[in-house]
Amino acid sequence: MADADFIGKEYPSFSVDVEKGRIKMFAESIGEKNLIYFDEKAAKNRGYSGIPVPPTFAFTLAMEAGQSFNILADMGIPKTQAMHGEQGFTYHEPIYAGDAVTGIQRITDIYEKKGGALQFIEAVIELRNQNDTHLADLRSVIVVRHNVEEKG
Repeated sequence: MADADFIGKEYPSFSVDVEKGRIKMFAESIGEKNLIYFDEKAAKNRGYSGIPVPPTFAFTLAMEAGQSFNILADMGIPKTQAMHGEQGFTYHEPIYAGDAVTGIQRITDIYEKKGGALQFIEAVIELRNQNDTHLADLRSVIVVRHNVEEKG
């Protein structure tokens, strides 16, 4: 399969339960002090319906579901040739403790630079909750180093 044939490929969906304890542990690990991530009453006083997740927490859901390396494995790329290049988040609705989140990862683009020495694989994971509400889109870019002679 040529690399371009992977563009548009969707991977099987995954589901993860969002637990209060995990949100608290994550918030502590990143040095977050805002009480909305620790106390439901504080979150509700700020207009949330429950304890929301910190902005970058959503990627831990994808990691927990084993989504981090499935593209590399599928494309036959050794992990030692790849590195994290970029990530971005587009939130449509808050993710809360107690949500059952389902995600689907899709490869959105693959392109090369430096005469093929660097390959960029862009992917998006769409997250939805138990009510089928579109919560977020997680964008990531994997950078793969190639020996140009190997690719040639």
